[in-house]
Amino acid sequence: MQNQTYTTRRMDTTSFVRNRNTVRHAKKSLGSISQIVIVSMLTLVFGLIYVAEGTKATSFDYEISSVESEISEMNAKKEDLAVEKARLNSVAAAKSSTVAATMEDATVDGYATE
Repeated sequence: MQNQTYTTRRMDTTSFVRNRNTVRHAKKSLGSISQIVIVSMLTLVFGLIYVAEGTKATSFDYEISSVESEISEMNAKKEDLAVEKARLNSVAAAKSSTVAATMEDATVDGYATE
């Protein structure tokens, strides 16, 4: 009988092993240009969202300012109407007073001549 010597060999991934491929594939990843493009596109999208939200706030400011201007115009009209009401009330009170009843009507006798 022969002496059989077994040698262990290291299982290296690059060596030929039964039922294994000898080609090593590199892990696929994005390149630097692709990463720059993706980051710039994300920045652009977030910028557009930010601008859209900003314009919404600005449009609300315009609506608020227009409503406030309408309110100030209506307050001015209200004050004008209050003055007109007071004037009409004073004229009506003057006509119905006893002092006004005893007064004579004003007439123009003539104009001054030179």
